[in-house]
Amino acid sequence: MISLDHLRRFAVARSLFPPTTLERAILKLAFVQADPIRAPARAQDLTLRHRVRNYRAGDLERRYESLDVEEDVFVNYGFLPGAVWRLMHPRSAGVRWTAARRKRAQALLMFVRERGSVHPREVDAHFSHGTVTNYWGGASSATTHLLTHMHYAGLLRVARRDAGIRIYAAHEHAPGPADDAERAARTDALVDAVVRAYAPLPGASLSNLVSRVLRYGAPQWQRATKHALERARLRLAHACIDEVDWYWPAGERPTTRAPDDVVRLLAPFDPVVWDRRRFERLWGWAYRFEAYTPATKRTLGYYALPMLWRDRVIGWGNLAVKNGELHADFGYVAARPPRDRRFTRELDAEVARMRTFLHA
Repeated sequence: MISLDHLRRFAVARSLFPPTTLERAILKLAFVQADPIRAPARAQDLTLRHRVRNYRAGDLERRYESLDVEEDVFVNYGFLPGAVWRLMHPRSAGVRWTAARRKRAQALLMFVRERGSVHPREVDAHFSHGTVTNYWGGASSATTHLLTHMHYAGLLRVARRDAGIRIYAAHEHAPGPADDAERAARTDALVDAVVRAYAPLPGASLSNLVSRVLRYGAPQWQRATKHALERARLRLAHACIDEVDWYWPAGERPTTRAPDDVVRLLAPFDPVVWDRRRFERLWGWAYRFEAYTPATKRTLGYYALPMLWRDRVIGWGNLAVKNGELHADFGYVAARPPRDRRFTRELDAEVARMRTFLHA
C-alpha cells in the first residue's frame, strides 16, 4: 500500500538526487524555472545549488555556452535540455504576427544574421523602435519586446548572457512532425518531461501542467491537449490516496527509505515546492510567494525560501547579503524550531553552504 508519507519521501528523494554535473542535473530535472530577483540569488541558481557539485551563484550563466542547454518558455520561462527544447519547435505556427510586426522581424533577423550575435542595446540603437507596455505595466524597449517575441517564435535563440542580459543569435529549427503519429510522439515526450520535473502529481496538477506545456511550450499543438492527457493517464504509474489520484513516471517506485538528516533552503520555484496544490497536500500548510505582495500584507517575507528538514517543509528563511555578510531570519509553521540538536546543527550547516554558494 502506498501512503501519503511514501509520496512525500518520494517527491523529495527523486528531485533532490545526489549532486552531479551541471548538464546532467538539468537533464535529470528536465526544466529549471528562471526568475530575475536576487534575494539572495536568482531562482535558477538556488535550484541548482542542491543538485550540482560545488555549484556557485552564476555558474549556469558563466558556463551556458558550453552546455547543451537552452533558455525558453516551457511551463514558465527557464532553462531546459536541448533535447526537450527541440521537441517544442518549430512553434511559429502557434505564434500570431501582424503584417507590420512580421516586416520588422524580418529586418531584425537579417541584422542579427549579419552580426552573428547581438545585444538588445545594439539592436535598439540601430532600429530605435521606441517603447511598449510590458507585462507588468511598465515601459520596455520595443526592440527588446520584438527580440523576445522572435525568440519565442523560434527565429532566435539565447546564445549567452552578458551581465544578465540575453545575447541573441539567429536560429533555424528542423522541420516539425510529418504526420499525426509523430506529433503525438512529440507531445507525449513533452508531457513525460514535465512529469519528470514535478512528479508525483495529483491528477488536477497533471492536467494543469499538460495544459501549460501545450499552451505555452508548444502552442501549435494546443488542440491536442485532451488526447495527450488521456494517453498520459494510461501510461503513467498511478495510485489513489485519500480519494486523490496521483501520477508519476512508469517504472519508478515511491521510496520507503528514511529521509536524510539534512536542512535545505529551497527556491520558491524549486520542483519540490513549485506545485502549491501538491505542497498543501504533502505538508499541510499554504506557502505563498510574496515578492509582488504589498509589504504590509506579507506574512512570510519578500522572498521566503521554504525550509525542508528531512522530508518535511517546516518553515521558511529570508536571506540577504549586506556589506558582504549573509543575514538570515527564519520562521516556522509550528511557531518554534524543532527541539532537536541535529536540526540546529544541520541548519547551521545549510547557512554555511549558502555563504559559500554566494561567495559571502
